[in-house]
Amino acid sequence: MKEDKILLAHGSGGKLMHDLIEKVFLKSFSNPFLATLDDAAAIENKGQRIAFTTDTYVVSPLFFKGGDIGKLAICGTVNDLAMKGAIPKYISVAFVIEEGFLIKDLKKILDSMVKAAMEARVSIVTGDTKVVEKGGADKIFINTAGVGFIPDRINVSGANAKVGDKVIISGSIGDHGIAVLSEREGISFETKIKSDVAPLNHLVEEMFKASKEIRALRDPTRGGLSSTLNEIAFQSQVGISIEEEKVPIKDEVFSACEMLGFDPFHVANEGKLVAVVKSNVASKILDVMKKNKYGKEAAIIGEITKEPKGRVLVKTPFGTTRILDMLVGEQLPRIC
Repeated sequence: MKEDKILLAHGSGGKLMHDLIEKVFLKSFSNPFLATLDDAAAIENKGQRIAFTTDTYVVSPLFFKGGDIGKLAICGTVNDLAMKGAIPKYISVAFVIEEGFLIKDLKKILDSMVKAAMEARVSIVTGDTKVVEKGGADKIFINTAGVGFIPDRINVSGANAKVGDKVIISGSIGDHGIAVLSEREGISFETKIKSDVAPLNHLVEEMFKASKEIRALRDPTRGGLSSTLNEIAFQSQVGISIEEEKVPIKDEVFSACEMLGFDPFHVANEGKLVAVVKSNVASKILDVMKKNKYGKEAAIIGEITKEPKGRVLVKTPFGTTRILDMLVGEQLPRIC
């Protein structure tokens, strides 16, 4: 790494963050559980496979159209467990609260957490609270950890993609990033864009009931769809070919990205998943997804290829092909 200090871009979900993880954190904490670089670790104990994950939420602003930091914390943790094929069960929550934070806002955040936990059918079983002096934090930060159980015959990882597999997205991309940005910067659009933050564990369970031939699952949060696809291509050492026209993007999100100079593939999501599935079950899984409220816009957007290994190519509507790289730099800090 060329940098000698942490930059905002190291938290972007893009190339700098992945460099930090691989060249700094993995060197210190290297072990087989971390080496997979999946959203959660799979740990076996007395024949039972357990998924374990942790995350910290620092989103600004705390409240935005479609959600808030509390809903985001529960859904993000649930989704990281679900992306390992696990059934989420238990969550811990820890708060770092700045002196002077309004109790009414804290109660509002806690109410959102309870509602999200009830929808996901998970229990918040332990926690911690720290209060720091004024200026010691920005209002409130939330840390979570989650535990779930991985059923038999389920083995998903970003390293499992095979040539010929199909790539499915569960819905339109970029909603969360644009919703948070518009709230933060006071940008108004003709149609109000809402965050897509949602728990996806029930959708994932329905997908596995349709078929166990799901190779990889990821939720494209920081760094957007581009980072997620590049992670899978790198982990599996395969190529990925995406058809741009098949990727669902809301008109208002596309227009906002054009106005702001963003690539929608780089914009964060909090209620979408990417699935790599065996080709002969792709249509069956897609049909099941479309029956779930969080998968109505699901689409098969591409496939796994032999070459170029570790790279993602996008076929444009104009008949050309472009390389889809990870986000470089910081597009939008503190998005989750």
